[in-house]
Amino acid sequence: MTHPLDDIVAANRRGEQQGITSVCSAHPLVLEAACQRALSDGSLLLVEATCNQVNQEGGYTGMTPADFRDAVAGIATREGLSKSRVILGGDHLGPSPWQGLPAEEAMARAEAMVGTYAAAGFEKLHLDASMACSDDPDVLDDTTVARRSARLARAAEAAAGDGRDRLRYVVGTEVPIPGGAQEHLDSLAVTDTADLRATLQTHREVFAREGLDAAWGRVRAVVVQPGVEFGHTEVVDFVPEAAHELSRAIHAWPDLAFEAHSTDYQVPQTYHELVVGHFAILKVGPALTFAMREALFALDHIAEESPGIHWPTPLRETLEAEMLAVPRYWQAYYEGDAAEQRFARAYSLSDRCRYYWSRPRVADAMEGLFGALSTAPIPLTLISQYLPGQYAAIRRGELPAEPRALVRHRIGETLAAYAAACRPVTDGSLQNDSCVTTT
Repeated sequence: MTHPLDDIVAANRRGEQQGITSVCSAHPLVLEAACQRALSDGSLLLVEATCNQVNQEGGYTGMTPADFRDAVAGIATREGLSKSRVILGGDHLGPSPWQGLPAEEAMARAEAMVGTYAAAGFEKLHLDASMACSDDPDVLDDTTVARRSARLARAAEAAAGDGRDRLRYVVGTEVPIPGGAQEHLDSLAVTDTADLRATLQTHREVFAREGLDAAWGRVRAVVVQPGVEFGHTEVVDFVPEAAHELSRAIHAWPDLAFEAHSTDYQVPQTYHELVVGHFAILKVGPALTFAMREALFALDHIAEESPGIHWPTPLRETLEAEMLAVPRYWQAYYEGDAAEQRFARAYSLSDRCRYYWSRPRVADAMEGLFGALSTAPIPLTLISQYLPGQYAAIRRGELPAEPRALVRHRIGETLAAYAAACRPVTDGSLQNDSCVTTT
């Protein structure tokens, strides 16, 4: 059975300018913008949930895989995107949420989680057993990671039943930390080609010993470090020359491409260069909610300054209060004094505030902001002041001056750079794409 990911990987390996963006977010506004992008392009939409975000215990969103599936399907239906064009994926599926437990207990929960993803119809599964549990050494060897990945694959195959042929896997041992690095970064070492070869050979051998040849035949990507990452305030930019040998090394492995994590905040040209280098899957998450936050803070200022609009409690104040009341999602990540932590809570590239948008108090404040801005026309001069890209789209007749549309359009600007890089180029030049029109 063929799968759309098979076609994308095959085209990329032939040297065609093809890839796919992996949208790693659960926020409805991000998913709406992603659906609109797919509709505009006539492309597939790959949406992924992470193990900490969505799991059999609810994750930080409170959603199981089946809940997430239904939420994405509902948004796609409302936006007019056929479910046949939506691929669901699971990111970092492994023991990460339970690293504080002994390995066997953590792996048992991880197997249950992967099973719930597969049973719920998720087709692209990133098997990530690279992290150490409480009774593990600090760094796991390739064989241990491969054995645990095989266990996860077996659980997924069993849970998918007759639908197992639709499953496509991603493996790898050099897996970046979900959500960006926690320390200051100046540069990164690119994965060594010998390490790539050892990882893939070990996984292939272990899968064969475990009777999982069919599952191995559906592995379509491997996660490596191409030299891209972001921290709280800095971005490590991709250097194509540094990853040249890595890109050549994948030629020894038919049907495989690379999956690039932490590609957030790179310049548009980078995404083109990554796809050319056989990084056919480009994952983005925090950059999307960062763009959403930028737009929401801009609307906050607009509501405060617009005549005729009553907005007594700025959204940022509500968000800040919630983050202080429930600090567990940022406190271990943001260092410095009180002023530095306050700045990071709002403006860090790691965007830990993304954990708070779905909390009732913050979600209600967001809806209140949208409601306030809908009581009177938004002054275009203020949109020009705070959202100049959206002002230009309004002036071109592409965008209504409506609060939700403004936020979605701002998110869409980030998605547009990925979309341009992942589509075939027919004239030999990098496409100059603009954001999808939002109605």
